[in-house]
Amino acid sequence: MATNITEIKFGTDGWRALIAKDFTFANVRACAEGVVRLLREEGLASRGLVVGYDTRFGSKDFADEVARVSTVLGVTTYLCDRPTPTPVVSYSVLHHHAGGGIVITASHNPGAWNGFKYKPDYAGSATPEIVARLEKHIASAQHNGTEQTMHLSTAREQGLLVEFDPTSPYLENVGKSIDLEAIRQAGLRIAVDSMHGAGAGYLAQLLADGKSEVTEFRASVNPSFPGMAQPEPIAHNLEETANAVRQQGFDVALATDGDADRLGILDEHGEFITTLQTFALLCLHLLDIRGQQGPLIRSLTQSAMIDKLGALHGQPVTTTLVGFKYLGPVMMEQDALAAGEESGGYAFRGNIPERDGIFSGLLFLELMVRTGKRPSELVRWLYDIVGPHHYDRWDVALESGSQPPSREAILARVPKELGGLRVLDTSTEDGVHFLLESGFWGLVRTSGTEPLVRLYAEAGSEETVQQLLADLRTLANI
Repeated sequence: MATNITEIKFGTDGWRALIAKDFTFANVRACAEGVVRLLREEGLASRGLVVGYDTRFGSKDFADEVARVSTVLGVTTYLCDRPTPTPVVSYSVLHHHAGGGIVITASHNPGAWNGFKYKPDYAGSATPEIVARLEKHIASAQHNGTEQTMHLSTAREQGLLVEFDPTSPYLENVGKSIDLEAIRQAGLRIAVDSMHGAGAGYLAQLLADGKSEVTEFRASVNPSFPGMAQPEPIAHNLEETANAVRQQGFDVALATDGDADRLGILDEHGEFITTLQTFALLCLHLLDIRGQQGPLIRSLTQSAMIDKLGALHGQPVTTTLVGFKYLGPVMMEQDALAAGEESGGYAFRGNIPERDGIFSGLLFLELMVRTGKRPSELVRWLYDIVGPHHYDRWDVALESGSQPPSREAILARVPKELGGLRVLDTSTEDGVHFLLESGFWGLVRTSGTEPLVRLYAEAGSEETVQQLLADLRTLANI
C-alpha cells in the first residue's frame, strides 16, 4: 500500500493546495484517474472529457498530465489550446456534449497555489454527492492507480486527444443573451482588470469595433500576481485600477479573478461597488428593466436586498449554503432567473448554471446602457427601492497549526446585540449566522478553500458594518 498519501478533499469549489507540497503531478494524476472512474460509473466516459487551465505556474503542464491520464484510459479528451476562464471551459462541456470537464485552477488563491475543479455534464459545480463519490475514486486511484500515461503525440494520432480553441462557441452564446451592439455603440470608456488571469482579452474582443473603448489592465500572464494579495477582485486588490479610473476618466471598471468566474466593479469615481450591491443591481436589471420573471437564488452570505426585490416583483427567493455546488443545482431545479453568492460569483438563465465573471460584467454594462445611469447613480437607484444596505468582509488568517473557532464556543457567548443591532436568531448551517433586526445579518465562517476565518456583515451604514465586524471578531476570539 502506498505511503505518505495526501488526503485530497474538495472545498467550496474544487481541491486546492500549495504547488510542489501537495499539488503535485502524482496527485493530479490521481485526480484525473478518479474523474475517469466517476465517468465510467455514470456511463458518461464515451462522451469524452474537456480539460482547461488558467495562467498559474505549471497549469498547462498539469493540464497536459491530466490529458495523458485520461487518454491512456481510453477517454477522448478535448484539451483547450490556451489559458481559459473556468466559465468558458464549463460552456465547452455543453458545446462538446462531454461527460464532464476539468479545470486546472486555484481561482482567486495566491500564486503559490494551484487547484483542480471538476465540472459534471451539466457544466456547473459538482454537487456534494458527486464530490463525495469523486473523492472516493481519487483515494482509490492514489492507493491502486495505474500510474500509466500516454504521450500526447500518440493520443493525438489515435484520435483520443483533440486540441481546440474554446473561445468562439462561448462568445457566440454570450451574444444570444446580451445586447452587445448596444454596449459597443454606447460610447463608454471601460477599464478591464484581468488581474493577470485567464479572462484577459475576452471583454475587449466582445466589445471591439464600436464607439465604446475598452482599456485592459494587468492583461499579461504573470503567475506571481504582483501588486495584489491574491487575484481576487475586491477593493484592496484593485487600488491601482481605481487610481487609473480617477485619473483617466473611465465610466466603469470591471475586474475578473484568476479564472474569471468572479466579478468586481469600480464606479466612475474608482469606488468599489460591493458584491452584494452588484448582484442586487443585476437582479433589478433582469426584473425591472428587462421585465423577466423567475426565482432568485442566493447564498446565505448574499444580500437581504434580494429578498426585498423578490417580494417587490412577486418572485420567490431561495437561500442556500455557500458555494455554487449548492446554488447551481437549485438554480437548475427551479429554472431560476439568477443565482449569486457573496464572493462575486453570479449565474444567469440563458448561460450556464455556474459563476461567470465575463457574462456578469457584460450584463452590468447592458444595465448602464439601458438606464443611461452611471454606476454610482445605479447604486442610489437601488437604495431608493430597497433602502441603504452596506457590507464588508474581513478575512482573518489562521496561524499555522491553530484551529478555527468552534461553533459551540461562539454560541455560548452570543450577546443580545452585535454592532448595536438586536440579535433575533442564530443558525449554524454554514458557520454561525446571526439574524439581526431590520433584516441585517452577520456571519462567522471558516473558508472552504483557504486557511482563513471569514467575518461577514450587512447593515444600514458603513459605521454599523465595521462595528459589527469588530464585535464578530471579538466573539470568535480570533
